[in-house]
Amino acid sequence: MRCPVEHTREARPASVAVNVGKTLLQIVAFWGFFLVVTPAAIMRFERFIGISSFANDALRLFGIGLFLILGAIGLYCGMIFAVLGSGTPLPLNTTTKLVIVGPYRYVRNPMALTGTFQGVAVGLYFGSPLTIVYSVAGMFAWNLLARRWEEENMARRFGEPYERYRAAIP
Repeated sequence: MRCPVEHTREARPASVAVNVGKTLLQIVAFWGFFLVVTPAAIMRFERFIGISSFANDALRLFGIGLFLILGAIGLYCGMIFAVLGSGTPLPLNTTTKLVIVGPYRYVRNPMALTGTFQGVAVGLYFGSPLTIVYSVAGMFAWNLLARRWEEENMARRFGEPYERYRAAIP
């Protein structure tokens, strides 16, 4: 099955400030849904079916630290897209330039990784086993569904430079 790469759209020319603003709005929306609303629903379900929280002070502190570190990396990645990539992380407003600096020198999609482990941090903070399962399952789902589309799109848009990057970076 061919991936629907035509469902992505490069960002229209805009100032860095506009791209930063759009990126911050996207991050707030994604974090709000995937790291607040969905975990809250999961924890409500856990209470309904009788799954107890395993939270304690040490895990809460670790969860906060992990969330903040990963959040900073995720924000940094988004800002790289807005400033150097002339676009945003969202496929409907994607970068117009190939971004392979910062965390992208070490992993092809650090935002997916940081988002996944931010979800784990939320699960640790609240002691929610199903939130942790949801977060890890989200990484598998992204890897099976979205990564292929994204890579096809990048290969089509950026050609050989992207292919070299993909071959070199896990």
